[in-house]
Amino acid sequence: MAITTLPQRVAEILSRPVTINGLTIPNRIVMSPMTRMQSPGGIPGENVASYYARRAAAGVGLIMTEGTFVGHESAGGLDGVPLFHGEEQLAGWKAVADAVHAAGGRIMPQLWHLGIMRPGGGAPWPDAPVIGPSGLGLDGAEGAGRAMTQQDIDDVIASFAEAAAAAERIGFDGVEVHGAHGFLIDQFLWTRTNRRTDGYGGTLTARAKFAAEVVAAIRDAVSPEFPVHLRFSQFKNNNYDARIAETPQELETLLTPLAEAGVDAFHASTRRYWVPEFDGSGLNLAGWAKKVTGKHAITVGSVGLGGGTDYVDTLFQGKGAALRNLDDLLDRLEAEEFDLVAVGRSLLQDPEWAAKVLTGRLDELTPFDTAALATLS
Repeated sequence: MAITTLPQRVAEILSRPVTINGLTIPNRIVMSPMTRMQSPGGIPGENVASYYARRAAAGVGLIMTEGTFVGHESAGGLDGVPLFHGEEQLAGWKAVADAVHAAGGRIMPQLWHLGIMRPGGGAPWPDAPVIGPSGLGLDGAEGAGRAMTQQDIDDVIASFAEAAAAAERIGFDGVEVHGAHGFLIDQFLWTRTNRRTDGYGGTLTARAKFAAEVVAAIRDAVSPEFPVHLRFSQFKNNNYDARIAETPQELETLLTPLAEAGVDAFHASTRRYWVPEFDGSGLNLAGWAKKVTGKHAITVGSVGLGGGTDYVDTLFQGKGAALRNLDDLLDRLEAEEFDLVAVGRSLLQDPEWAAKVLTGRLDELTPFDTAALATLS
């Protein structure tokens, strides 16, 4: 289907700048973090730097890198995923940030810990244990790993803070904490994977404690004006029906401690941004995050793409996605339901997507094709 939105309206609304903490973003387009697994040894190379720089040169307001593992021994273990620790790895990331800045862009790394989803035996520490809040898998079953001790919790928090400090030191414009999709921080937020009986489990406020402590440690490790974002979701990669909050009140209880700890913007990951999050309101998840915290919010979920195919389908099942008009998205932006719009598959498909949208060339947009996954185009 062709996009029927008026090109002038798209260009005008998406071109408006926004300031988050000490960073002014020249427009409302964010590149969504997307795992590419193109960094052998965890080191992002020149191809990674060029990949991001092309999007910056074409007008993306803010680039969120793919998830990159913090320096805790149990954080990662997926071959080709970049690391955010180690001399060579950080030198590679500095080259990425420099290339994006030279192209006129702004960039934040997404800091990541897999938690219970880490495959056993993965590099760079194959003997590291698989850990999670309660040692439970995303299906709630025992035996997926071991429950984290207080020392584990302290060490993971420190690894996030060290990564954030490194990001500022080597020239990034902020950081995003990955707290979505069933990974470690999300495992603490979700009742199925968090059955702890200490201060990190039980009540909604207790389930948010770990995430809040991660954010607070990052906030202490970086400059006051350095933006800290947090990505969260209701759904998990293997469970579309999962929910960390059943009502707006529950969401407020979970997110308020994170906002108070120092989150500047919430990146609310959904399958389809146009779907209301709770009964009785048309607000999506990003809209509710902004409403209950007063912080900036980023929406994401099939932006510009048809609603019949989710990102999991396209990334792992080889399905394409048709185009979708942007009128509803623009209406929501104008109503200040959220502040920025993260775009994923469309930017994989076409490095010039932002330039085409911002200059009203909507007729040049093409549907997503899974061939875009094969290379860093």
